[in-house]
Amino acid sequence: MSEPNGLPEALKTIGIEQKLGAQMPMDVEFKDEDGKAVKLGSYFNTGRPVIIAFVYYECPMLCNQVLNGLSGSLKGITFDAGKDFDVVAISFDARENDKPDLAKNKKAAYVERYGRAGAEKGWHFLTGTQESIDKATAAAGFSYKWDEKSGQFAHAAGVMIATPEGRLSRYLYGIDYSPKDIKFGIMESNENKVGTAAEQLLLYCYHYDPSTGKYGLAILRVMRVGGVLTLALMGVMGFVFWRRNKRKAVDGEQ
Repeated sequence: MSEPNGLPEALKTIGIEQKLGAQMPMDVEFKDEDGKAVKLGSYFNTGRPVIIAFVYYECPMLCNQVLNGLSGSLKGITFDAGKDFDVVAISFDARENDKPDLAKNKKAAYVERYGRAGAEKGWHFLTGTQESIDKATAAAGFSYKWDEKSGQFAHAAGVMIATPEGRLSRYLYGIDYSPKDIKFGIMESNENKVGTAAEQLLLYCYHYDPSTGKYGLAILRVMRVGGVLTLALMGVMGFVFWRRNKRKAVDGEQ
């Protein structure tokens, strides 16, 4: 069932709430890509800012795009993962806690994609129990929901940047992140500064619904109506100017 505006029931209670300045739970335990028990705080003991991405490794759609967009943006800045900052991907699917190869394969793929020396020291892929996941996602303001019909998670897309002390300093929404925004976010976080709230243009991951024969917003971008109207108005004005210039040209030839 969906609302008149087209938003499916599964998406009404999920999203990414900005909790700027909030503290990530440093004592929460996860498993790293080698299946070893680690505390989230161990990734902040380096004194470097941390980029956090909540994904799940068996996601067929948006999660890969989040990581692809992040790695592409990071390749566009001079800062190096493992030296100037760290990337910590946290799976919010507790079932993956018993599948360490998923995390290991993801790390190998993105270390190769990032393609810089020492990248393996800066990219980390974690899995955890439901209790650990709940503590981390709640602290970061990341909410998601299991959808029984599709057998997948409904969730929004974005990443967060945290200071070396583990305080959330910036949120970046969607799957396409400006290298400049990433760079400034890292710089501010490194100085333990908390940034300002970002505009929330959410991308949702929601699967095809075979019972209705429609895509229940497989990838939905929530846009402001004013922006759409502005684009439409620009198109109309452009057409009017084109017609006017064409008429002048014809009159000049006569």
